[in-house]
Amino acid sequence: MSSDEAAEALPKEMLAKVEAALYAAGRPISVEDIARVAGTSSERKAAAIAREIARSVNGALQAVEVVEYSGPRFAMQLKAKYTQTARKFATRPLLSRAALRTLSFIAFFQPITSSDLVLRRSSTVYQHLKELEAVGFIVGERQGRSRAYKTTARFAEYFGLSTELTTLKRQLESRTLTLR
Repeated sequence: MSSDEAAEALPKEMLAKVEAALYAAGRPISVEDIARVAGTSSERKAAAIAREIARSVNGALQAVEVVEYSGPRFAMQLKAKYTQTARKFATRPLLSRAALRTLSFIAFFQPITSSDLVLRRSSTVYQHLKELEAVGFIVGERQGRSRAYKTTARFAEYFGLSTELTTLKRQLESRTLTLR
């Protein structure tokens, strides 16, 4: 059986799940874990799936590769010669911790005025509000001399939360409890 025929024999959904796991892991994954993700009890089949993904990724992408390590374990990683280029972008998070904290206040207490945010957080929230509006996570509406802020659908989509306010607050409460 050729490698093209072998690829056709593997269900696309199974390949996609393993590919997602390799991408998200950021470290080598054992064949046992790959088998679990793929929904198979065969480690031989799991290795074949990982090798098929490696063949596909290594043939199609220039900077990313799937590598097989002893064990056998597999990892999706950046090729060594591109690490310096990627490092320039990888070290800076989308938002600072302080801006994320301000965002959490807005999400939980929305709509909330900028003056209420200043009382709860400090005057640094003005910079956070600019950052949060720039990435599209919040919108501000005039409310007298102040502005009232609330989260957007983009915020809900990015963090995997509901756009419905009461459901969103319940989700935030449950996440806070699990993080403690």
